[in-house]
Amino acid sequence: MAKLAGVSKAAVSKVIRNDYGVSEAMRDRVKRAIDELGYRPQAAARALRGRSFTIGVLMQHIGIPFYAEIMSGLVEQLAESDYQAIMIQGGTRNKTEERAIDALMDRQVDGILMIAPLAGRTQLERVAREIPTLVLGRHDRSPAYDSIVDDDRTGSELVMEHLIALGHRRIGHITFHEEQGQPADHKPHIRAETYERVMRDHGFADEIAVVATSYSEDGGYRGAHELLSRSPRPTAIFAGSDESALGVLTALHEAGLTVPDDVSVAGYDNTRLAAHPNIALTTVNQDGAVMGRTAGRLLLERIEGRTTAVHFSVTPSLVVRRSTAPPGL
Repeated sequence: MAKLAGVSKAAVSKVIRNDYGVSEAMRDRVKRAIDELGYRPQAAARALRGRSFTIGVLMQHIGIPFYAEIMSGLVEQLAESDYQAIMIQGGTRNKTEERAIDALMDRQVDGILMIAPLAGRTQLERVAREIPTLVLGRHDRSPAYDSIVDDDRTGSELVMEHLIALGHRRIGHITFHEEQGQPADHKPHIRAETYERVMRDHGFADEIAVVATSYSEDGGYRGAHELLSRSPRPTAIFAGSDESALGVLTALHEAGLTVPDDVSVAGYDNTRLAAHPNIALTTVNQDGAVMGRTAGRLLLERIEGRTTAVHFSVTPSLVVRRSTAPPGL
């Protein structure tokens, strides 16, 4: 940038800090260079100052259990380096997430891990041009940033084939509701699409029942109520996340139904709570800790100068517990 503006790095630093002793002509040249290169002032300052030894982590909500497992893996990986992780909550609206991303950039983090971001690919690439970025949970790829995903198709197939093998035909599914105005390149509903495909492949197209709420406990609760209002009700419910499955369990308990005698329930993520003996949830293991450790390793590689994009896919497995069984008579 200093070369483009035809001034010294010290002069650029003075303009960015708005110091005295800088001529208007020099200030204009530096600002034009910043605009031409697409730098935010904070990014330009970081380039002059050096590293902050921090990794910013963007997530929709800090209370999501699976995100906690990703964070544990990330912190474990960073423990062997000089870097620390800082977290910020992006929420479920585009504007809120944009503010959170800007806040991380303004705090001059050296890398950003975005967990299931709402932003479209164009915005993600804009961030990645300034700061090494890794996107977790999005299936679209880009040469600008690294990505980590779970093979959602395989994981969803494992759940569905398990339920069908047990004898279930009336299987409901709870997915997430897309925000209006979401970018066209946002993550697809792969788990819901796979559920529908497997149902059709087995000749159960007439039994397809999908409710779009959210991958949250409240979303699972509301989704279960809607599925239970149908006649006949499902004999099994495949929730798109463990957290939503917990809401399903609550709704079934309130309705006086038992699991798995009346309704089988399966989740996705294999969070620690799923293994609790009082829950014993059948679920898909995509190993959040491995994802977190891999994210830390890839981000540090980017910070150290790697420029080629890496796409890492986790192979899921099914963990069968007591929440699923053949349908009752």
